[in-house]
Amino acid sequence: MSSAIYPAQIHGVAYPERSAPALPWLDAVAHRTVGSVVRRWQSRAASRHDFVERVAGCAGLSQRLSDTDLEPAAQALRVALVRDGLADGPVAEAFALIREAAARLLGQRHFDVQIAGGYALLQGLVAEMQTGEGKTLTATLPACTAALAGLPVHVVTVNDYLAARDADLMGPVYRALGLSVGVVTHGLTPEARRAAYACDVTYCTNKELVFDYLKDTLALGRQTNPIQRQLHRLSAGPSAASPLLLRGLYYAIVDEADSVLVDEARTPLIIAGRGSDADERLVYEQALAVARRLRRGSEVRVDLDARRVHLTAAGAARTTELTTQLGGLWRGRGRRAHLIEHALSALYLFERDRQYVVQDAKVQIVDEYTGRVMADRSWERGLHQMIEVKEDCPLSERQETLARISYQRFFRRYLRLAGMTGTAREVADELWSVYRLGVATIPSNRPLQRVHAPERMLATGEARWQAVVESVARLHALARPVLIGTRSVAASERLSQLLCEAGLPHRVLNARQDREEAEIVAQAGEPGRITVATNMAGRGTDIHLGSGVADSGGLHVIVTERHDAGRIDRQLVGRCGRQGDPGSVQAVLSLEDELLMAHDSGVGRWLARLTLRAGWAWLSSWVMRRAQRRAERLHARIRQAVLKMDDQLASSLAFTGRAE
Repeated sequence: MSSAIYPAQIHGVAYPERSAPALPWLDAVAHRTVGSVVRRWQSRAASRHDFVERVAGCAGLSQRLSDTDLEPAAQALRVALVRDGLADGPVAEAFALIREAAARLLGQRHFDVQIAGGYALLQGLVAEMQTGEGKTLTATLPACTAALAGLPVHVVTVNDYLAARDADLMGPVYRALGLSVGVVTHGLTPEARRAAYACDVTYCTNKELVFDYLKDTLALGRQTNPIQRQLHRLSAGPSAASPLLLRGLYYAIVDEADSVLVDEARTPLIIAGRGSDADERLVYEQALAVARRLRRGSEVRVDLDARRVHLTAAGAARTTELTTQLGGLWRGRGRRAHLIEHALSALYLFERDRQYVVQDAKVQIVDEYTGRVMADRSWERGLHQMIEVKEDCPLSERQETLARISYQRFFRRYLRLAGMTGTAREVADELWSVYRLGVATIPSNRPLQRVHAPERMLATGEARWQAVVESVARLHALARPVLIGTRSVAASERLSQLLCEAGLPHRVLNARQDREEAEIVAQAGEPGRITVATNMAGRGTDIHLGSGVADSGGLHVIVTERHDAGRIDRQLVGRCGRQGDPGSVQAVLSLEDELLMAHDSGVGRWLARLTLRAGWAWLSSWVMRRAQRRAERLHARIRQAVLKMDDQLASSLAFTGRAE
């Protein structure tokens, strides 16, 4: 993804994007074989000290400029950047100018490590930077430089709040250099979206961006070939209003890249229209009634590991028997199996306050990696409606697929793609194999002072919660702030109840308090503050230590459950010890944790319980880590299957002249 882009070569091209055909198997093997070597070479090249020194050497000229000279100086750089592409010489001058503008207008001068991170992003890499190292400020370096070179830049964040906040905070730097900044958030009109994407730099969420791209593919219809698009644009004439929202896919900087490019890649994004089935509620009620009468084990097999349910031969026969008198849709074997499968999934795989919450009589999906409500998302093919009936909510309209694409296929279409996150090395192989993205690990600006306390493993969930409450009470008496990470809404509310019973004041951040997340996270470092939170992935708000907190040891983080992805645990841990601050962390776990129940065998749990009684807690911890690795491998296979299905679907649709 780091091949050179010369802006002069793509000006005038209608809707530029990269075609990403599937590699022949021999080429794919070769890419995987040499991938580790290429990634190491890219990482070293992106962290070159000579480039950082070169930027420092250009500082004198930038510092002599007056405030009114910043924009003319930036415009003078445009010529070299457009002519030479993103060559080191003009890029170093641009970085020095951007650093000077940020120092004057924001009071924040880029550190050398941020210069290295910005250079890695401009090279088309994922910059792994520790929590609190200033990724938002770092992104201004490649974004401004690429925009000055004439490339429309998309800075992709994980929610509307962060997109609007980052654009507002960094806006003065862009405007001082003569660049325009746009923001795309939920609820904007097509005209407002088109205007935002017409800006030099556009801050947007991954979800809004992909859906806008799908809307463009629907608007283009059969004009998916670049030549067809160009002919359409020329024939329409310069005065014709374009139905398209984006200008193409030039350069994207993806914040929380592992969350967007890896975690969310398990689910394709779909634009849907209204379905037309009548009497749906009655059918869903019948399906749930039949599913509840099927015996788990002999008639229904539930695979929590793979998150699948299926009927045994006895279950299929029993289903036929139970639905004989229902008639209608139940007469068709395929429709009958589809309805029962959704009903069983709703009963056994989707649990309230874990995969979803019910708010204002609506079923709202909870993102398992960030803990946020995805208010405008729904499960497809009637599953969402099945869960609405299960929870006795009003039935929403069933949706029929109009266009779909996975994050993998979408982001591979950018001419240049880059990302930044605090946790990338665990998925470096996948980032390379799917996106051809190398990972550059950027050192922290100050030495890390985080202290890791020994992990505690307890036999039951209730024993774990009691141990957590005792630990919080002890630290609260010392006026130390405590951040407690939980896996689900239900777990956070159970712990909240116990803290209330113990007389410990606290705040809860989960899917029910999603709108207040920035305020709650920002205050989590105040003396004596107790914060209970579901996953902290991609929260985007730093925790600053209050007065005197550093002297008492800093923020203490308690991990109460391991996540399916070890990276998510590391993101929670990274909330303490930011920018050289003191901090500490401890994991307090249970053998009844969801991770073990879903991803380990009964033998593994029995072994862990036996060794814990014998005092060999380290072996119980090993069983937990093994379950986590199994979960990570499973999710990786699911993402590969989504990409494979997406590629196969695209290949099939190509015969009809449609891309998606």
